[in-house]
Amino acid sequence: MPLIRFDMIKGRSPEEIKDILQIAHEVMVAAFDVPPRDRYQIVHQHEPYEMVVEDTGLDIPRTDRVIVISIVSRVRTIRQLKKFYQDLADKLETAGLVDKNDLMINVSFNDDQGWSFGQGKAQFLEGSL
Repeated sequence: MPLIRFDMIKGRSPEEIKDILQIAHEVMVAAFDVPPRDRYQIVHQHEPYEMVVEDTGLDIPRTDRVIVISIVSRVRTIRQLKKFYQDLADKLETAGLVDKNDLMINVSFNDDQGWSFGQGKAQFLEGSL
């Protein structure tokens, strides 16, 4: 049920994008303990001038390979979040897909009333999930 949005600068191959999404999904399943078919991912590609991703004064160098990952999810523990952040950065970098300096992640929390998976129904509230 986490919804993940990937914002990146245009230029990556379809294979690279598929690999990024697959790794992110595998890390999310492990870190957040979600079912494997709980997969909602959207990629938005931008012109270079459409993304400004600085470092909040942390001296983190960025390149045109930067990816901003925005997640909407149920509340997760600090331990789960730290595991997700670290494992995702490690695995994407090891795969040669994203340097750790070029990865920014934001997680926003909501609860069961904030989801409808289709059919105009609130599946969590109705007990379907």
